[in-house]
Amino acid sequence: MTSRPNILVLMVDQLNGTLFPDGPAEWLHAPNLKRLAERSVRFANAYTASPLCAPGRASFMSGQLPSRTRVYDNAAEFASSIPCYTHHLRRAGYYTCLSGKMHFVGPDQLHGFEDRLTTDVYPADFGWTPDWRKPGERIDWWYHNLGSVTGAGVAEITNQMEYDDEVAHHAVAKLYDLARGHDDRPWCLTVSFTHPHDPYVARRRFWDLYEGCPHLHLQVPDPGYEAQDPHSKRLFDANDWRSYTITDEHIARARRGYFANISYLDDKIGAILKVLEDTRQEAIVVFVSDHGDMLGERGLWFKMSFFEGSSRVPLMIAAPGMGKGRVDTPASTLDVLPTLAELAGVPLDAVAPWTDGESLVPVAGGADRGTVAMEYAAEGSVAPMVALRRGRWKYTACPVDPEQLFDLEADPQEQANLAADPAHAETLSGFRAEAAARWDLDAYDAAVRESQARRWVVYEALRNGAYYPWDHQPLQRASERYMRNHMDLNVLEENQRFPRGE
Repeated sequence: MTSRPNILVLMVDQLNGTLFPDGPAEWLHAPNLKRLAERSVRFANAYTASPLCAPGRASFMSGQLPSRTRVYDNAAEFASSIPCYTHHLRRAGYYTCLSGKMHFVGPDQLHGFEDRLTTDVYPADFGWTPDWRKPGERIDWWYHNLGSVTGAGVAEITNQMEYDDEVAHHAVAKLYDLARGHDDRPWCLTVSFTHPHDPYVARRRFWDLYEGCPHLHLQVPDPGYEAQDPHSKRLFDANDWRSYTITDEHIARARRGYFANISYLDDKIGAILKVLEDTRQEAIVVFVSDHGDMLGERGLWFKMSFFEGSSRVPLMIAAPGMGKGRVDTPASTLDVLPTLAELAGVPLDAVAPWTDGESLVPVAGGADRGTVAMEYAAEGSVAPMVALRRGRWKYTACPVDPEQLFDLEADPQEQANLAADPAHAETLSGFRAEAAARWDLDAYDAAVRESQARRWVVYEALRNGAYYPWDHQPLQRASERYMRNHMDLNVLEENQRFPRGE
């Protein structure tokens, strides 16, 4: 390994962290991730900074909450002036590269990556902007709907499979290229897949692995619309639930497709890790998701909620000096940036005092991480929502909704809201004070509404007349690939071989 370690970040999309209580659950067909877990620190209670793609990913990249990045939803611009782990590593001499999704919105489609090998799977403009001026409005052409559930099943190619096949292909090719040693810098390669994000459609060979799986059935059934909390009702409405009749068979097939796509990802990740091994490259390996998926529990699907299935994510780090084993202390995707910086020997105090995350290196050794914070301000909400996880407790607050307080040790399914229980008044009071010290929700609300209003104007203007999209166009330097006449064929063939002399 170089004096500064190479880093491989493996990111997936919408992977429910409750399925990773200590690495992949025993019943999941995920042999490669299980082998990775055996040599990793496994953070059993890791949380997204925001349970939606673009806000969660911007926070993961920058180590800052959405209220700081201003990436409130899936169409909010991620400003170029916000340093990411890629900037810190690149500034310290790293080569940084992305294969796959990161859902950057705006003209900067790199955010510190020197190379980006694929385009994104989702749009980079302001078209998916929610509008809190119209509460209850459902924007049919891009909002989630339950067709992902009723349409679950088998296919050999889909939009998302095509994308992730390409992501894995480019990642493997890049690892082979890095092995040739033409660039002596340490590297950070981020490989980011879109599975197991819905639609819940899988290839037959992975689908067949879950024939008769007992986990196709729910632990907490839908209690009915009227019994849902106010935010969950908004999510039901946003997902157009009245247009679909969801049966037990639909639920089982959707969950089966989801589990099958975890195995699909495991296959891709196994191929990547094998190339790393075969080419004798050493690297820190991070495995993480941007957020989770409710998978039908309590009637909810997809994300956008602070319930465990949506907000809890897998987080595993295999790194020299961090040891291995399960850590139950709550952690956050915000912590990845300072953790990588510490592992790479990059001091942040002088250049990034604003980071909301904390290094997990001491946490892996038994230190307390403290309170984990989350935010949500996108579709299905009408005001900023915030959450705090500390110890066994999770607290959620929103100016328009009743507070929630859950004891996750006694009630892991979050069925007993203790916020109105006098026996827990002191705990509730402590969380209220901590939330009030951390957030000015009136100012947060005003900032979100201003951002939305500005983007609606800009998007409508830019779609009138000639359109110049911000979608990333991967650069292929054809005249520098394979053999060209400004090269010496003998030198080329020798330099492109690895290992040499065997």
